[in-house]
Amino acid sequence: MRLPVEKALSIIRLFVEGCSVRTIERITEVHRDTILRALVLAGERSEKLMDMTMKNLSCRRIQCDEIWTYVGKKKRHMKPTDSPELGDRWIFVALDADTKLVPVFRIGKRSSENTQAFIRDLHTRTSKRLQLTTDAFHFYRKAVEESFGADIDFAQLTKLYGDYGQIGSERYSPSPIAQVISKVRQGDPDPKHISTSYVERQNLTMRMQMRRLTRLTNAFSKKVENLKAAVALHFAWYNFVRVHKSLRTTPAMEAGLTDHVWSFGEMLNA
Repeated sequence: MRLPVEKALSIIRLFVEGCSVRTIERITEVHRDTILRALVLAGERSEKLMDMTMKNLSCRRIQCDEIWTYVGKKKRHMKPTDSPELGDRWIFVALDADTKLVPVFRIGKRSSENTQAFIRDLHTRTSKRLQLTTDAFHFYRKAVEESFGADIDFAQLTKLYGDYGQIGSERYSPSPIAQVISKVRQGDPDPKHISTSYVERQNLTMRMQMRRLTRLTNAFSKKVENLKAAVALHFAWYNFVRVHKSLRTTPAMEAGLTDHVWSFGEMLNA
């Protein structure tokens, strides 16, 4: 089935507003297989757009974090005979604290190899000395040293959480932070800007805007390519189309990558 352009754009709008595939199927009366093909195509174009535009960026303060999800089934339910494409996945995200731009992301296992590829990609897309803040994930130290050498101001945050101590309906509330430990790993980062607050808030936006990442639901990615497409679409939309509330413009405009707010059609045909 070949979708009319307006119908296809309607499907993509519903995806970035947090609707599940079956919800979109009910609203648009388009079969879910066709909807998923539209998602994959939109994801490929979004990834191409990000690759073409995120170059020679003048970012000064970058925050990095990872967000967990899974494909097919969770790690604890995996069997030896299952495909390696199934199981836990992590979305590595880098965010510019000044413009709220997301220049780099990566999807994969939470491994040294993926961490190094993620940081290497960040290094190739930025043009100035960075102040970088990450969480305490230990593979970041090696990755940052190999990609940036001494040309970076790098710190890590370790957050210690208190006991849940929750009963009844409050059991899903987050545990309170008991202590935050800041450790300088490289250079001379400004203590006032050693933070991962903005990228953690972006992680919340991802969970709210992508149904497959929403916790405590039966919506999840059945294939890796669908997850990658959804994430690429989200970040292209977030950077170029969605007006950031505090900026009153898009992150791409704030970063000087464009001079106007893009439409969905312009984003997918760039």
